Amino acid sequence: MRYANACIPLGYAWSSPFSRWQGALADLNSVDLAVLVTGRALAERDLPAEAISQLVLGWTVPQKEIFYGATTVAARLGAAGVTGPMIGQACATSVACVQAAATAVDAGEELALVVTTDRTSNGPHLVFPSPSGPGGMPETEDWVMDNFNRDPWAGRSMIGTAEQVAAQEGITRQECDAVTLLRYEQYQAALAEDREFQRGWMVPVELPHRRGDPVVVDADVGVFPTTAEGLAKLAPLDPHGVVTYGSQTHPADGTAGLVVTSEGRARELGRGGVVRLLGSGMARVGKAEMAKAPVPAARAALHAAGLGFTDLHAVVTHNPFAVNDVYFTRQTGFPLERMNTYGCSLVYGHPQGPTGARGITELIHTLVRRGGGIGLFTGCAAGDTGAAVVLRVDH
Repeated sequence: MRYANACIPLGYAWSSPFSRWQGALADLNSVDLAVLVTGRALAERDLPAEAISQLVLGWTVPQKEIFYGATTVAARLGAAGVTGPMIGQACATSVACVQAAATAVDAGEELALVVTTDRTSNGPHLVFPSPSGPGGMPETEDWVMDNFNRDPWAGRSMIGTAEQVAAQEGITRQECDAVTLLRYEQYQAALAEDREFQRGWMVPVELPHRRGDPVVVDADVGVFPTTAEGLAKLAPLDPHGVVTYGSQTHPADGTAGLVVTSEGRARELGRGGVVRLLGSGMARVGKAEMAKAPVPAARAALHAAGLGFTDLHAVVTHNPFAVNDVYFTRQTGFPLERMNTYGCSLVYGHPQGPTGARGITELIHTLVRRGGGIGLFTGCAAGDTGAAVVLRVDH
């Protein structure tokens, strides 16, 4: 999908810290988290709620009262007259939200606020009535764990999709460990100089406390220290496979957002520049081949933008498995060390819905640091899906 006039004002993309599930954000409804962080982000940018003409809400894990999610979030932010769609497509949710917002802006919408949020911690346990079943016993589903462990159509777990691609492509355990260590070292660059890179876009979470001051979560929680020696000691989860607890990500909680508007309005709001949305794309690969999906999605987005891989100055991937990045670089020729310069979801975790929005935010700031340029965000999602966005940072 190609965009004619959809832009993100420079400085108008943000994310909360991500917290490993059952961690610091585990008890906070993801809608409440979204309101806390988005409200602070808008206030810091002096963007009044009256400026919002549409809200796009992305989520994948149901929360209490999520039935009214988009309208509730808008009203609690001070935009009681604003509504918009709610979108959920696993880890492709953020790209789908950006597509919806950009399409609306190209069609004349004034300013769309994208809010993405999820809590994998304490996911719902669903009970479905089955009165005609044996004894009238209901059917049950653990929303998070059951869907991580089995795609009902492909019949494989998410880890199983990575192992299948590794076996098909001859991707080794050594390659996966090397990519994991590289990504961890790149994430350390984001923490340098008192987290200077992250402080440009990360919005702290102030958790109300019954007694005393709020508890402040201002950095990622649960990133595991990684060494070559430590990775080598880990056993593969499948005795015959390549994926270990080190070379896969962890579920997390968090929220992220951004503003999409016209170029003229973006230049009025932007802090010294504008982020042009050039194109987006989605793709679906073969059964249980999820780790391959970021490649055709990236090709679709680049084709829409009229560009190729050689035009890119930076790439950020959602890579729940190191296998993803090994496959990506083999297929595209884009160097591993030029991807994910300041870390990625393999290291800091993924709350599903907001994972892509954080990746897009990091991509923008990576390009800002080099003085502008063209970047690609791409990642996989449940159902052997890939989703990608191509953008250009202009000062």
